[in-house]
Amino acid sequence: MKTRGKPTGHYTQAARLHNVIRLIESRQGVTLDDLVEETGVDRRTVHRDLAAVQEAGYPLVAEWQAGKKVYRFLTRTRQIPPITFTLDELVSLHLLRSLAAMLPPDPFGVEIDALFAKIHAALPPRSAAHLERIGRVALPRFQGARDYSGSAELLSELRRALLYQYRIKLSYARGGKPPASYEVDPYTLVLAKGGLYLLGHAHNRDAIRLFAVERISSLEVTRQRFEIPDEFDPEGCFIDAFGLVSDQPMQVKVRFDQEVSQSVRERIWRPGQLAAVEPDGSLLLSFEAAGTLEILAWVLSYGRHAELLEPPELRKELRRHLKSLREIYRKK
Repeated sequence: MKTRGKPTGHYTQAARLHNVIRLIESRQGVTLDDLVEETGVDRRTVHRDLAAVQEAGYPLVAEWQAGKKVYRFLTRTRQIPPITFTLDELVSLHLLRSLAAMLPPDPFGVEIDALFAKIHAALPPRSAAHLERIGRVALPRFQGARDYSGSAELLSELRRALLYQYRIKLSYARGGKPPASYEVDPYTLVLAKGGLYLLGHAHNRDAIRLFAVERISSLEVTRQRFEIPDEFDPEGCFIDAFGLVSDQPMQVKVRFDQEVSQSVRERIWRPGQLAAVEPDGSLLLSFEAAGTLEILAWVLSYGRHAELLEPPELRKELRRHLKSLREIYRKK
């Protein structure tokens, strides 16, 4: 009598892997004992097959249910139907690719190149070359590109933790101080200021924290899974920030002279900002924001063309910076 699900005759690993994938997908999760029964091989072989499935790129996760480990896919893995793009959508996609130049080349850059190679394979060579020219240039020069050389393995592990929702332990260096240890539930990656930041819940701080990836000196992915709270809002973490820092919001007012007033007026610096043109052509810009150092750096970037008027304490802080600068440039 044939046992349910057991194969007969020659059963290659490829066929067995296909059967394992089918079982996990169709049943929304299976136990190790289920797989042993269905495939007709021992537990050690099933373990090897599960490892092969994960290495092949399937988002395999394991969870304990009623005292048994259940294997399932984090997302559905059925064949994705063909995706088509209009010409306008392809132009937008290539412009986005230029922004991706700020991402580390390994692993992100390599995979983005592979993605566009697939797109170009379906286009006439002349069209593919033209789209490449349109979206080729990315210039994060003002803020400087981050150095991620030697971080490929760390970034791959971080991405794995993000995808499978595994808690991580990391060592983080900041401000010349000795590295500090954190246990973090990684929620998302933030691309800002020419670099990558990890946003997640730090358990030893019991709060959401932002970590510059290049300052993570070591990272360990645990096998402890977590769930992202339904109320988590990544954009909300920066709703008050002028840049990335969310400290105490303040009312800011800056006067820009006539020489730069138009270029400043043409931009949205903060939601709810107020811009008033003065009779002499200067511009008064007012908004609410947090991030003392980022606001000061922004005002200083305009040099003599900008005057910080409010708040008074920030104006005093700027005066101290200018005094220090004057001392530096007075030296022979």
